[in-house]
Amino acid sequence: MYNKPEATFMKRRNWSADEKLAIVLEGIKEKRLVAEICQEHQISQSLFYRWRDKFFEGGKNALTNNFKDNNVHEIEIDKLQKIIGKQTIQIEILKKTAELFGTK
Repeated sequence: MYNKPEATFMKRRNWSADEKLAIVLEGIKEKRLVAEICQEHQISQSLFYRWRDKFFEGGKNALTNNFKDNNVHEIEIDKLQKIIGKQTIQIEILKKTAELFGTK
């Protein structure tokens, strides 16, 4: 029976955002080859380029959608303030009802 040679797999690792950022910035500085950086950190070059592309996309979104993002947050704040206002009124009504019926 044919035995397949054991494949050597890199152990999966959860990288923090700070670690990913440091690796991507190291590659962007171009002081060393991306292949060397990837070998040092034991990641594939395709993973490095995915992180780099996400980094660039995030920066692009931060620069182009700043007004849009603020507007989304303002809408959410208004929505939550309305909910709080309604709940405050409901609480006051319940307190008055409890006082009227003497159930405190």
